[in-house]
Amino acid sequence: MASLTDKSDSGVIVNRVAESAIDTFDLEDLWDGGEIVEFDVAPFLFKGLIVRERDFRESVKQQDWSAFEGKHVAIFSSVDTIIPTWAYMLIASKLDAFAASVTQGRSDDLSSSYFTAKLAQFDFSKYEDRIVVVKGCGSGVVPVSAYVDATQRLQKVARKLMYGEACSSVPLWRKP
Repeated sequence: MASLTDKSDSGVIVNRVAESAIDTFDLEDLWDGGEIVEFDVAPFLFKGLIVRERDFRESVKQQDWSAFEGKHVAIFSSVDTIIPTWAYMLIASKLDAFAASVTQGRSDDLSSSYFTAKLAQFDFSKYEDRIVVVKGCGSGVVPVSAYVDATQRLQKVARKLMYGEACSSVPLWRKP
């Protein structure tokens, strides 16, 4: 088995992985580190079941939105009822001045939405015709959907694509 480090003629240990032409793409670098919180609309519902516009608007008006400063907010309903689209939109309009990001759904939906937006803005040109390892085994903030999205985007530019760590990666794709 080949060693990942070799001793050069001068006795200095050389890290062959660090010296290789492999680029690492770490999706966690796209995350801003913000806290994800869920905002339940259920307490704003009349009798816990329906949206009565006047009451709903008043509850939204009374809410302290500054508590969501810098947080990623997922708006959802914990009760099985129909919530009109405008209700989610009204809450989102109030959160806009405070929250780092807002989406309708649960925390997993927010994470997926966040990474989709970040990957759409990312410049992949530096990976043109390169061997790329998509780093895995991180903190768990990156959803599987982001790995799938990154794979599709990297296949358009990279020469070879792998998953894991440079010293122990799973080959995924190679340009024909």
